Amino acid sequence: MGFLRVHAEEDVNNNTPVVAIMIPVVNDLARRTGTSPSRLLLPLSYASMMGGMLTLIGTSTNILASDIVARPEYLGRPFSMFEFTALGALVLVAGSVYLYFTTPYLVSERIKPTEELTDEFGVASYLTEVVVTEESPMVGETVREVLGELAVDLEVVTLVRAEDTFGASIGEKTLRPDDVLLVRTDRTAVIDVVDVEGLEFAPIVELSDTDLETAEEPIMRGDGELPEPDAAEPGTPQILAEVIVAPDGELVGETLASASFRQRYGATVLAMRRGSELLHSRMDERRLRGGDTLLVQASRDSLDRLGTNRNVIVAQEFTRPTYRRDKLGLAVAIVAGVVGLAALDVLPILVSAIAGAVAMVLAGVLEPGELYDAVDWSVIFLLAGLIPLGVAMEATGAAEFLAAYAISLVGGLSLVVALGAFYLFTAILTNLLSNNASVILMIPIAFDAARGLGGDPYAFVLAVTFAASTPFLTPIGYQTNLMVYGPGGYEFTDFARVGAPLQLLLAVVTTLGIVAIWGV
Repeated sequence: MGFLRVHAEEDVNNNTPVVAIMIPVVNDLARRTGTSPSRLLLPLSYASMMGGMLTLIGTSTNILASDIVARPEYLGRPFSMFEFTALGALVLVAGSVYLYFTTPYLVSERIKPTEELTDEFGVASYLTEVVVTEESPMVGETVREVLGELAVDLEVVTLVRAEDTFGASIGEKTLRPDDVLLVRTDRTAVIDVVDVEGLEFAPIVELSDTDLETAEEPIMRGDGELPEPDAAEPGTPQILAEVIVAPDGELVGETLASASFRQRYGATVLAMRRGSELLHSRMDERRLRGGDTLLVQASRDSLDRLGTNRNVIVAQEFTRPTYRRDKLGLAVAIVAGVVGLAALDVLPILVSAIAGAVAMVLAGVLEPGELYDAVDWSVIFLLAGLIPLGVAMEATGAAEFLAAYAISLVGGLSLVVALGAFYLFTAILTNLLSNNASVILMIPIAFDAARGLGGDPYAFVLAVTFAASTPFLTPIGYQTNLMVYGPGGYEFTDFARVGAPLQLLLAVVTTLGIVAIWGV
C-alpha cells in the first residue's frame, strides 16, 4: 500500500500535466502555421505516453508496478529511477519516427485550419439578431421581464443600441425601439421567435470572433435567471476561448446547470464539441464528459481563474500566468534532490518523494492547501480497491490459474513470441480498462506464467509495464487521449487507425528490446 502515499503527491500521470501545458502551445502553433490541430494533438498524446516510459516517475503506472514487484513473492526489489530508460528511449524513437511519417496520411483534418473559433464551432447558424420594433409591447420593459414572459428557449448574449454594446447587468436594461438582442437558440426555436409579437429577426450570415469579443459581459438566460455579478466588472471586454473538461476533474458527470458553470467560473458556454460532434442546444442539460471542449465567452480575469483551475484546461494562450519566480531555484533544487536520491538508491522513491513534498511546503514553494487540492482522491480510492484485488488474486490462486491458462495458449511458442503475446494482451486490456488496473491485474499473471514457461519473470513484468502505459487504440484508454479528443475533433476510430499499427510496432520493438538488453 506504499504506493498510495506516493500517489497522493502526484497527478494521475506525470505526463498528463505536460499535455495540459502543451495543448494551448500546439493550438497556437497550428493557427500560426495554418495546420489543422487534428494533425498535431493526437501525436502529442502518443508522444507523452512514450516519453513517460523514460524514467520510473514518468507515469504513475511505473511507480505502481515498481511497488508491486518489490514484494518478496515477486522480484523483491523496486525498479530504480533509470532502470528502463534505454528501452524507453528505443520505444520513443521508434514511435516518433512512425508518427512523423504516417500522421499526415492517417489523421484527417477534423478541424480545418482557421483563425476563427466561431467557424470551428459552427456558432453562426445558432446566433440570431432580434430587433425590437417601434410598436413592440416590450418597449419600456426590462430584458429580465421580457425573457421571463417569453416561452421561447433562447439565451441573450448581447444588447446592441446604436453604437453601444451592453453585456453587464443586461437584465435591468429597459428596452427601446430598434434595440438589437443577439441571442443563441436552436434551429427549431427560431420559428417560435418569429411568432413573438414586437420582434423581428434576421439570422446572422457572417459572424467572426471579433463580433462576440466586443461584448462587455454575458449573459442572461431565457428563463430570466441572471448570473451572479462575479463574472466580470461592467465594461470588461469579453474573449472567446476553448476550455477542455479535465478527465479527472469534478465537472465530469455534472451538467453546466448543476455545476453552476456560469456563476462559478464567470464564463458563458456558446457551444460544445464532443469528439467530432458539435452541440449547440440544451447544453445545460447534458452531462459533461472528460475531454469535452467548450467554446466560452468570458473576461480575461475569468479566463485567468479558469487557467489555474484543475477541473478544466484552457486550450489556448490568452495571457501569461503569474509564476512564483523567486521560488524557482528552490523548486528545481528540491526536484533534483528527489530524483537524485532515488536514482542513487540513497532513499526509496517513496521516502524521497514525501520528503520532497514536505520540503516544497516548508520552503514556501507550495501552500499546504495547494498540496491537498492536487490530490485526486478518486484515483486514491480506485487504487485502494484495486491493489487488494491484485493481492487477492495471488493469495487465492486466481493468478496461478490464469497463468496456467495463458501457458496453455502460448506454451508451444518460443519465449520471445510469448513475451510479445503478453505485451499485446496487456495493451488490449489497458485500452478497455485503465493503465493502473491492467498493471495490477497482469503483473501476478505474467510473473507466474514466466516461471511456468521457464522464462525470466523480470522480462515479462517489463513487457506488462510498458504495455500498460501505452494504450493507443481508444480515446478512453488513457487520460491524455481524452484530453485531446475534443480539441482535435476526433472520431473514435481515429485512435485505432493511427494507434493499431503503432501498437503492433511497439509490441515488436519492446519485445526485441527487452530480449536484447536483459534477455528472456
